[in-house]
Amino acid sequence: MHRDPDEPNIESMARAWWVTGAGKGEILETPLATSVEKDKEELVKVQALYSGISRGTESLVFHGRVPKSEYAAMRAPFQEGDFPWPVKYGYASVGKVVEGPAELVGQTVFCLYPHQNCYRVPASALTPLPKDLPAERAILAANMETAVNGLWDGAPAVGDRIAVVGLGVVGLLVAWLASRIPGARVTAIDTNPERQAVAEQLGLTFSSESAPDDHDLVIHASGHPSGLETALGLAGQEATIVEMSWYGDQLVSAPLGAAFHPRRLTLKSSQVGQIVPSRVPRWDYRKRLALALELLQDDALDVLITGECKFDDLPKSMARILIDGRDSLCHRVVY
Repeated sequence: MHRDPDEPNIESMARAWWVTGAGKGEILETPLATSVEKDKEELVKVQALYSGISRGTESLVFHGRVPKSEYAAMRAPFQEGDFPWPVKYGYASVGKVVEGPAELVGQTVFCLYPHQNCYRVPASALTPLPKDLPAERAILAANMETAVNGLWDGAPAVGDRIAVVGLGVVGLLVAWLASRIPGARVTAIDTNPERQAVAEQLGLTFSSESAPDDHDLVIHASGHPSGLETALGLAGQEATIVEMSWYGDQLVSAPLGAAFHPRRLTLKSSQVGQIVPSRVPRWDYRKRLALALELLQDDALDVLITGECKFDDLPKSMARILIDGRDSLCHRVVY
């Protein structure tokens, strides 16, 4: 059978989720990459199994709230299109290698790729999963990377009194990691009482109140300006507050009066796009991601995945997941 040369080859096309307007999205036919000009590295084809929705960042993208000044900085590794839209965005894909080097074919891998049913990427963009890590849980890898980077920025020590304000996926992972530091006293704080059960399943001490205390380190991950005020109030003399929230184009009022100067507090930003400078001589992005995957090998972390939908349902489900899902944590997309 002769094929029209202008007709798309089904083998060279994929189906991907695109944000097409404010609060709108579609699954569209998208060409698969066929070459990498920059380094001529061999491309590997991956069949997606699962992807994770990063509710905080993807909500800002979905509603067109990425500031123009941050368009370049906020590009995901394999993003297509430009902000505000149409744009193909996401960075938590788990799949199986179906074409490529013999040593990779058949392996289950993590990739910082958007929501797409199959894709071709350089082999260096893939990280094989540890043997004991279920693919269903590996979608948390990008969140775990963010949590690791946040703790690197905070540099907690043995015996520290640590407060984590805001118990989304990242905040819970930060608190869970911090609780494993010998002698550390970790308090997980959120105004949403629904977070208590999750926190306690992770072995954390939960509080819905924020009485002032003498914390050595406070990490803010709520995404709300009021949470930053709470975090500042929890910090003790010479303490550090790590701001992990990203507000997009939202203006934030930081209460830097009262005890901020007398207590000589340090307010520090943390962003996963850059490795903590003190770690750069010894760590790179690939090593950090491999560490994140290793740290996910604990069955207790399954509690962070609270919803699931089929890939084909994203056009009708995404708004509900991002807008109405106050009590949800990570949402898993199944291919």
